[in-house]
Amino acid sequence: MSNKLEDYVKENKKAFEAKSPSDQLWERISAELDQKTKPKKSIKLYQWVSIAVVLTLSMGIYFTYNGANRTIEVADVNSAFGKKEVHFASLIEEKKDSLQVMAKGSPTLYDKFITDMSKLASDYETLKKQLQTSPNSALVLKAMMKNLELQLQIIDQQLLIINQVNQYKKESII
Repeated sequence: MSNKLEDYVKENKKAFEAKSPSDQLWERISAELDQKTKPKKSIKLYQWVSIAVVLTLSMGIYFTYNGANRTIEVADVNSAFGKKEVHFASLIEEKKDSLQVMAKGSPTLYDKFITDMSKLASDYETLKKQLQTSPNSALVLKAMMKNLELQLQIIDQQLLIINQVNQYKKESII
């Protein structure tokens, strides 16, 4: 089979050569290759500097804006304290509601208790703000937990006192 192919190529060799590209085509191809290619546009130094400044400003604004809105929560620092905070806060709210219901009989006593509780709540909020900037967040967290424990103890004492006052009023009426 290869002999047939070789014979065919030898017999038709002149026909293959006759159908080669014309000289004019080769001259056009050569002329196009010789032409200078257009230089690529390069970015000048001031353009690079402008791009760098825009990127730097954009990133600065982005991180400043996002960093300013981000607040550190107790659970971010210590998850155990975060769970404690939620537990104490729910107990405090529950007992405050009970205290409010029970204090209807002694409104002046209730007002005094509320003053103490608002002072502790104010201190807690101050500690919460300090947590955002404090280098020793563990210490601030401990103070926050102690504050919540104190609030809970005070409410328990207030409930006990109001129960005793109400009991005394009931006994004195009889």
